[in-house]
Amino acid sequence: MEEKYELAKWLNNEMTESELKDFQQSPHYDTYVKIKAFSSQLETKDFDENAILHKVLQENKITPKVIPLYQTKWFKVAAIIILFLGVTLFYQTTAVENQLALSGKTTVFNLPDNSQVELNSGSEINYKTWNWDSNRNLDLAGEAYFKVAKGKKFTVSTNLGKVTVLGTQFNVKARKNRFEVTCYEGRVKVNSNNNEIILTKGNSVLIDGETLLKGNVSVTSPEWKNNEMIFKAETITNIIEEINRTSDVSISLKMSPSKQLFTGTLPSKNVRTSLDILCSTYHLKITKFVGKTILLEEK
Repeated sequence: MEEKYELAKWLNNEMTESELKDFQQSPHYDTYVKIKAFSSQLETKDFDENAILHKVLQENKITPKVIPLYQTKWFKVAAIIILFLGVTLFYQTTAVENQLALSGKTTVFNLPDNSQVELNSGSEINYKTWNWDSNRNLDLAGEAYFKVAKGKKFTVSTNLGKVTVLGTQFNVKARKNRFEVTCYEGRVKVNSNNNEIILTKGNSVLIDGETLLKGNVSVTSPEWKNNEMIFKAETITNIIEEINRTSDVSISLKMSPSKQLFTGTLPSKNVRTSLDILCSTYHLKITKFVGKTILLEEK
């Protein structure tokens, strides 16, 4: 420790003459002299703290580059896949299959379970194919004949009522306020106007407003499939509308209001014969028959 103290005094030229003579006698003196001579040649720049601070403040700070997750390649791929799956699922669960029979035409098609449906003229059916096995339900506007495959419950909904069946054949007609259901095989349940009716083979029901009429049929399929139109206590106005749909014509009727109802059969493929029968029944005459445009008036 004393030696280091003396070395410090020597370097700072603080030794007395006697102390210097004693120090020069040290065995390391020559080494100390060389070190002192070398260190004296070293220069240290003056430290300007103001300049350093100014330089730091003026330098542009480097901000680390952060890549948002939504800009990465794999995130975009995953987003596209998720969007595709979402659109596909939405379409499958909401898409509605539509079947339409135009005026003068009939349409036959199969449902997902191979149940067969035949639409009468001017009729329409909508249903969803997704999850059909556990939700066999369709909406009907007009008239259709069904051959239902055996399986789970099958439901036909109209604006006038609902028909529920299981493996059977039946016909449903919903026009204006008239709701008609006929069972040709099996068993059907009809719900309309707070009424629930069970029909078996050969049974039919007609619901017109508050009127409910039950009946029996001897045929094995609806008459319209055999090009016939069957009417039960029907108004002349509704009959004309049915002929327009079935034969794709435009019949205008000019007559005084009539309460007379018609019950009978008309040929759906022979408009002239049907009109002749109506003219005889209601004392009408055909005053115009040009192409598809027809005019009926009172005699």
